[in-house]
Amino acid sequence: MPPTNAGPTGGTVYGRGSSNSGGSGSSSGTVYGSSATARTEGTAPGADPAGAPRERPAEESRSTAGNSVIMAAGSLVSRLIGFVRNMLIGMTLGKAIGDPYTSAQFLPMQVYEMLLGGVLSSVLIPLLVRRSKADPDGGELFTQRLLTLAVVALGAATALVTVAAPVITAVQSSSRAPAGYQDLVTSLSYLMLPIIFFTGLSALIGAVLNVRGHFAAPMWAPILNNLVVIATCGAFILFFGTADGLTPEEMTPGRIALIGGGTLLGMVVQAAGLVPALRKVGFTWGWRWNPRALGLGEVGGLAGWMLVYVGVNQISVFLVARVLSGIGGDGKASLLAYNNVFLLTMMAHGIIGVSVMTALLPKMSAAAAEGRYADVSADLSRGIRLTTTALAPICVVYGVLGVPISVTLFQGGALSYDQAFATGGVLAVAAFTVIPLSVSYLCTYAFYALQGNRTVALINVPVVALRIVGYLIVAEALGQSLTAAGMTGANAVSYLVSALISLTVLRRRIGRLNLGSVAAALLKVLAAAAVATAAGLLVVKVLPGGDTPERPAAALQVVIGGGVVMLAYLGAALLLKVREVHQVIGMVRRKIGR
Repeated sequence: MPPTNAGPTGGTVYGRGSSNSGGSGSSSGTVYGSSATARTEGTAPGADPAGAPRERPAEESRSTAGNSVIMAAGSLVSRLIGFVRNMLIGMTLGKAIGDPYTSAQFLPMQVYEMLLGGVLSSVLIPLLVRRSKADPDGGELFTQRLLTLAVVALGAATALVTVAAPVITAVQSSSRAPAGYQDLVTSLSYLMLPIIFFTGLSALIGAVLNVRGHFAAPMWAPILNNLVVIATCGAFILFFGTADGLTPEEMTPGRIALIGGGTLLGMVVQAAGLVPALRKVGFTWGWRWNPRALGLGEVGGLAGWMLVYVGVNQISVFLVARVLSGIGGDGKASLLAYNNVFLLTMMAHGIIGVSVMTALLPKMSAAAAEGRYADVSADLSRGIRLTTTALAPICVVYGVLGVPISVTLFQGGALSYDQAFATGGVLAVAAFTVIPLSVSYLCTYAFYALQGNRTVALINVPVVALRIVGYLIVAEALGQSLTAAGMTGANAVSYLVSALISLTVLRRRIGRLNLGSVAAALLKVLAAAAVATAAGLLVVKVLPGGDTPERPAAALQVVIGGGVVMLAYLGAALLLKVREVHQVIGMVRRKIGR
């Protein structure tokens, strides 16, 4: 689905995010809503008033690098296990049941983003950082009060949304969907909408840990969630067999209770798994009900703009679910295939982009609060170069090996070869979405550091409008077999437009962005990616299986072809002297050396 959180791109960073976690922010002890905020929301200066970027201490740089590696490792392991989970969901449920299950799974994340997702990243984390530095107790009392209010609000909202499940599913389900489709989505939603509460709880705990310098647990906790859902799929197969051949109307209450309840249990376990880490950082979660002491008037202004942003974004998400839920027939990529490709896209973005962003946001927040806009610019340009350099070979792998990857990961059980093959076509298109998505995210985090929530919301309105127009054109102009791929392409265009608009606005806000050095680095990366693409296509052509590989041949193409792409890219990038390649290699070596 289109990302649903933070930034003009949308997207779940939880951690989103599936469950991919937010980030951390840092700042000086500047009071929230101070004059620094007013400056960043007003007409931007042409240059950094503080002068040239200050030199970063070596210890600070090493700490950021170490945190990035920890988060990337946790995200990588979590997402790899997540793919085992999604493989098993597809094999267990197939397309006929997998589509309504995926639709029901969308709902809690959509509502969560409306309630807290964007607000958490853009408002609450920077606020927690400021209070941790400004308050004598390190912000502990304020954090306790904030968590108390958030838990009550999340609980009440979850209860109301769960009661309204039939109305929500009616909006999201297409009139062309198979018989019993909407009823099954509603039945599953009653069990899965409480995920909203535990997702919010998990994200809030993760924010508290990030602000206190603990990054590992929020990145590793989703593994518990994935393991529970994997066990749920195993239990489903053990008791009922796969859902191959079943229609939505044939799903019994026992089957619904097992797959829906197991999905909910996964998020419960994820949230519970974070609690011990709170003790480790010395935070005591006490019940402190005093909403007035939080000063929510100032928070409300920024949060209001974030809700505008998220609300607009959810229109596109509902449209995706509605259009793709009406696609029937074998060999046509529908909601399940689209979601699997989205998860592959977010895997690349989460491992690289989110890790870089989460490590950079504290520095950008501190620099913005002190008016050091040149430092914000330097961090942003460095993040773009590093992220693009690291993501380029992954994009090549997705584009060249889309079908082999999809057949290897998703074929089997109740999911046919034709469905897996159709997923591969969508993945090939998604190769063009990953870098624009991550770059626009980086720009959004720069706005968050500048407390530019209004700007984020206003940029997002035309971006989402463009995305929706793209969806509608695709739905009318393309056949059902190409709709999912076309909608993925529309996402890529909207992410690119978002990044270009954001960079233009940021340049007006904070001055020079060093885009010349960024462009020079991107040209080298593009050349290295072209070499890797040619090498990958050549190797796949001579390997068994050709364009329609069965699973063993597909796995061979992924292993050998993927290895050739990575080596060719690395060799070309080193020859072209792409500096960021050396930075990534050095960062990993330092971590291994420790």
